[in-house]
Amino acid sequence: MSGPLFILTLVAALGCASMGGVFFGFSSFVMAGLGRLPAAQGAAAMRSINVTAVTAPFMAGLFGTALLCVGLGIAAVVSWGEAYAVYLLVGAVLYLLGTIVLTAGYHVPRNNALAAVEPNSAAEENLWAGYLTDWTRANHIRALSGIAAAACLVVALTR
Repeated sequence: MSGPLFILTLVAALGCASMGGVFFGFSSFVMAGLGRLPAAQGAAAMRSINVTAVTAPFMAGLFGTALLCVGLGIAAVVSWGEAYAVYLLVGAVLYLLGTIVLTAGYHVPRNNALAAVEPNSAAEENLWAGYLTDWTRANHIRALSGIAAAACLVVALTR
């Protein structure tokens, strides 16, 4: 692999690792910290995080990496006979399914439900208990997917 494909793969690997690291941080200590708070405070803090996460730098990292992975997936199919192709494809699929699809299909709907519940209510307390556990469990998959995708792309660079 050389030239533009090498550079795109390197940038995508860094993006996958960065996003995996963000999700790892949430899984390893942010959600645990929020879980130590009373339900109303933890839910309020998470609502605030969910609003502030929608920033240009974070969205560029999350979805810019996804666009690169789409391109790398296409490049993998086009260059299927090359030693790096399978690693490109697996890395791209891991990121797209394990990070993007999971975010859009699982995390965003739960974040929206948390935003819609009445603050300081019994409904919020009930929602928060399940949200904290289930959201975090699924977030582990996002973290692992980003990191595994980065590893596959790094291996592709060496083939």
